[in-house]
Amino acid sequence: MWIEREISKQISGSVATFPAVILTGARQTGKTSLLKRLFPEYSFVTLDLPSNAELAEREPQSFIERYPPPIIVDEVQYAPGLFRYLKNNIDGKRDQYGRFILTGSQKFTLMKNVSDSLAGRCAIFELETLSASEVLSAKKISTMEMILTGGFPELHAREDLRRDLFYQSYTATYLERDVRSILNIGQLRDFERFLRACALRSGQILNKSEVARDVGISPTTVGEWLSVLQASNQVVLLEPWFNNKTKSLIKSPKIYFNDTGLLCYLTSISNIDELTRSPFIGSIWETFVFSELRKRQVFVSGKWDIWFWRDNRGTEVDFLIHKGGRFELIEAKFSEVPVKKDAKNLEEVAGVLGRKNIEKMTIVSRTDTAFPLTDGITVVPIVS
Repeated sequence: MWIEREISKQISGSVATFPAVILTGARQTGKTSLLKRLFPEYSFVTLDLPSNAELAEREPQSFIERYPPPIIVDEVQYAPGLFRYLKNNIDGKRDQYGRFILTGSQKFTLMKNVSDSLAGRCAIFELETLSASEVLSAKKISTMEMILTGGFPELHAREDLRRDLFYQSYTATYLERDVRSILNIGQLRDFERFLRACALRSGQILNKSEVARDVGISPTTVGEWLSVLQASNQVVLLEPWFNNKTKSLIKSPKIYFNDTGLLCYLTSISNIDELTRSPFIGSIWETFVFSELRKRQVFVSGKWDIWFWRDNRGTEVDFLIHKGGRFELIEAKFSEVPVKKDAKNLEEVAGVLGRKNIEKMTIVSRTDTAFPLTDGITVVPIVS
């Protein structure tokens, strides 16, 4: 079963205006399948194969002669030397668009090469796992099942695929391929413990010293390993809103896993009953809402950024969207029917920011339909 991706139109249109297109995202988010479907006339080569990567790195001209454009080059970060050649090739034919489509699952490594060699020559997209609206457009599924399964396309396309076996394999492959290639880690078992320690903290303020103590590593190592999780698109660090007029706000980020299915696997949640009763359900729901906000961000007009608000008295609003000097405040509540006390922090933060600067205040819950909670605050479902 093929599930249509909402980003498809943007990617398809970009080949008419840019010489190269970059598609990044975690492993198994469907980058290769999407590109092959959108561009069936393109040749395809993956640098996951060491022989292909070595040829592209050491003899880029021979590589391009063997695989002439238009071409999709998969996992291109394994041949950084190819970028310099592509720059020269593109500059010699700047009026020819859409000749190279490149993918990568190690964002920081990929984007460094892009900024060094292909800046201004490529369109850049990030493919996350399936959104709730994408899944619901293809199949009937409950919100809880969606959280538990996660958004990896293969889990929704194949009814016979066991969720636990998929994530067991995914984690093992991730550790062996991405972690080893980014860091020289002797004991992958330590990194796996670190991965699970981070999962237990998804949706919470990041305390590196606490993680270091629990895993048995140094705070410096925690910082290095967090960079690996970010580079491979497994987690996002959400920064707090801060300006000079609000000095009482904390400055530490919150950590979120990109996909709730992987998060549930790493926290040993295997069914809906365990998910519902989990002491982490509030944080998991918040992680789910944040994931949906990031996916929505791709399609809205105008640039906007997501932050969170928390002051040193503990007043917190989960998400603060800032655009054009105005704010949208969002709380994530697992409840099916939020009550007025759930709006307390929204009201308080709106007062600090100034009511005239607030565009919208929303509580995202498990409700089926939207309804007004108070004057100016609306409760909405995850998909509306």
